[in-house]
Amino acid sequence: MDIAQLRKSYEKAELNETASHADPLTQFDQWIKEALKAEVPEPNAMTVATVGSDLRPSTRVVLIKGYDPRGIVWFTNYDSRKGRELAGNPYAALQFHWVELERVVRIEGVVEKVSDAESDEYFHSRPLDSRIGAWASPQSQVIESRTVLVTNAAKYGAQFMLKPPRPPHWGGYRLKPQAWEFWQGRKSRLHDRLRYRQETTADSGEAMIWVRERLAP
Repeated sequence: MDIAQLRKSYEKAELNETASHADPLTQFDQWIKEALKAEVPEPNAMTVATVGSDLRPSTRVVLIKGYDPRGIVWFTNYDSRKGRELAGNPYAALQFHWVELERVVRIEGVVEKVSDAESDEYFHSRPLDSRIGAWASPQSQVIESRTVLVTNAAKYGAQFMLKPPRPPHWGGYRLKPQAWEFWQGRKSRLHDRLRYRQETTADSGEAMIWVRERLAP
């Protein structure tokens, strides 16, 4: 099969200025709920893009764990590659791709760690194996074999039993959006793209509003 010849006509829905929400978070809330209702595979999966000190971008897939007016939250190892890169450059981008709905959401903004209380609360809600795994995996580091992970898991399982504490190197991040883009696939590659960007109001040098505008596909 020649992958260059693969084609798909996107015809499931449309996205226009009249039907979309003026607030991007409300629009995101609607779309992610529709993805959940449609039972698309892993609707909570998102790609996180960061940039290191060498100016080389890197991406990985993580799971969103919450969203509200403060931003988008996920949890991970602070010593991982993404953690190290965010420590040096707090700007990042997120992307959701709900293939079955022919939709993409892109979010750009600045990232900060969530509070210790938030990280503790979520960590202790995780299954026991996942909590042990947070201790067992030196994420992004080179290891000799899978045996290292299994050995570490057994070690920390014996040490902490049923009550492993949250590792100091593990916790949450929150991306505070500065730009959103909602993409809806359309026929003939004339896709709908609505971008929301922040702009300072004319009567205030501080208050920010969201400006919605259409981008060419």
